[in-house]
Order: sequence, then C-alpha cells, then structure tokens
Amino acid sequence: MFQTMRRALLLSTAFLLVACGSDDDHPAPEPQRSNLAQTATTAGLTALVAAANKAGLVPTLESPSTNVTVFAPNNTAFGNLATALGFASADALVAALSPATLRSILEYHLVAGQRDAAALTTGGATQNSLYTFEGAAARLGIVTSGGVQVRDAVLTNARVVTADVRASNGIVHVVDKVLVPPGVLNIVQMAQANPDFSSLVGAVAARGLVPTLSGAGPLTVFAPTNAAFTAAAATIATLTPDQVSTVLSYHVLATQVLSSGIPFGTPVTTFAAPRTITITAGPAPAIASIADSTAVPAAIVAVDIRASNGVIHVIDKVLIPSPL
Repeated sequence: MFQTMRRALLLSTAFLLVACGSDDDHPAPEPQRSNLAQTATTAGLTALVAAANKAGLVPTLESPSTNVTVFAPNNTAFGNLATALGFASADALVAALSPATLRSILEYHLVAGQRDAAALTTGGATQNSLYTFEGAAARLGIVTSGGVQVRDAVLTNARVVTADVRASNGIVHVVDKVLVPPGVLNIVQMAQANPDFSSLVGAVAARGLVPTLSGAGPLTVFAPTNAAFTAAAATIATLTPDQVSTVLSYHVLATQVLSSGIPFGTPVTTFAAPRTITITAGPAPAIASIADSTAVPAAIVAVDIRASNGVIHVIDKVLIPSPL
C-alpha cells in the first residue's frame, strides 16, 4: 500500500514539473496587433479616419498586404487646416473636399515600407510618398534637427509628436499638421496653408482678388512673405485702394512659369499690364531677383510651390511698380 502511494506521488510530481516546464518551452503568443485603420481609431484620430473613409482608403489601411509608414495628422492638425482654408471645423473640411482631393492629400502622408523614427533620421533628406504628381512620386522633406519633422509642398513642417506606433501592416507617426501636397489646392489655398503668407492672403482678400487667383489659371504668383509686407507697410499705407490692387496684380503673371523656364533678362507682362517685370539670375544665395521702381530688388528665395492652377515663387520684398 505504502509503495503504491509513493509511486503515485512521484508520478504526480513529475507531471507537475513537465506541465510547468511546458510554459517555458512554449510561451504564450504575443497579442495580435491592430491594422492601421484600427490603430488610427484607437488613437482617437477621428478626423483622419473620417477623411480616409470618404477617400475610400480604409480598405488599404486594413489590408494585411499593406506595408506603409503613415504620417497621421491629429485632430488639431485637421482643425488648423480647416481654419486656414476658411472652414468652420475639421468635419466641415472633410465634408467640403471631394473624395479624390482627400485621397490625394492622404496618399501624400503614406510612404512605402515601415520606417521608424531611427530610419527616418538616417534615411536621407527626402522620402517618396504614395501620391504621384505629373507622373512621379511627390516627395516629402525630412528634417531631423530638434526631432523628426516632415516638410510639405507648401514649405511648412509637420512635427512628429508620437513616433513608432506599430500596426500589423505598417507603422504610424502622429504629426501636428496636415501635409499639403503639390497640385491639389489652388494658389489662394496654398498661400492660406502657409502662415508666412497671411499678409498676402489678407491683402488679396481685401482687394477682391481671391476669385481671380482661385480661378482656372494657369498663373504665376511672386508671393511676398509677411516680413516683406512689414518692411513695405509705410509705403503701402500711402496708397489708395486701387493702387494697392495694382501692386498686388504686379506680382501675378497670366501664365505658369516654373523656375526651369524663367526667361531671364526678358521683360514679362504682369496682371498690372502694361507694367512688366524682368528677372535676373542670382546672385547667390538668392535664386534670382526682380527689379522694381525702388532701389532694392526682390530676391526669389524659394520656387515652384505647385498649385492646381499655377505656381508660387516666394520673394522677400513687395514689388512696387511704376507708374502706380
């Protein structure tokens, strides 16, 4: 009897040891990650999810075969863009934009493959987005000073506020700004999306030029920065409303002239016809300069901000024509 009980105890002990050992040999599987659409929903990115739904991108974000990096604007980012473009809210912005427009904007936030923050930091100055413009992938600039930032086609930066959110079919970096792609918004909207053009936007609106600059085009606008308007404030204050309209029209060409096609040294008629401008190459660091009726030319400091109806080149001075 005693031997029988002893054998039973030994067998029971051995069974328990094997059972305990099996947990170490076969650890419990990791919880399955959510897909990109679920991850965005869980993160509370409601405006992004609404835009993706309207754009028809949710199936892509749910697909197991998708393998992308998403720069995901938070709700504040969508709200800020809505305000800049004159909409009451992010919901109103999504409701107003067409599915095709929203799809283009959102594809500009997607990069093929999974690139975590470390890979973005060491991966070069640009990344190709999934949005194509004129037959080529539209590029995103990557700025790594002071944390990872993403530069868009309107020359503004989105800061990564939450990095490396892993999904089953990609990786998410939450950003604080909606990235604006080339060729989707019109000239006025592109200017509205860059806070450094707020003085220009205000002047254009005050003189009733928004319909013209939002029209079919194509147009070229030499856009003075806010600093340029500040420097010219005393001069502008002496002008009549009609003269201000002439000044603004003097910054517009009735054709699209990209930086690669600037006719250096040749007078070009402006919207303020018969007044013309003449563009001179350089000197560095300016890309080119434009002489006006004052002693100081305007430097072209950035080029080829592509809108749906033309192009914007950035200048550091308000051009004053003669005669006014």
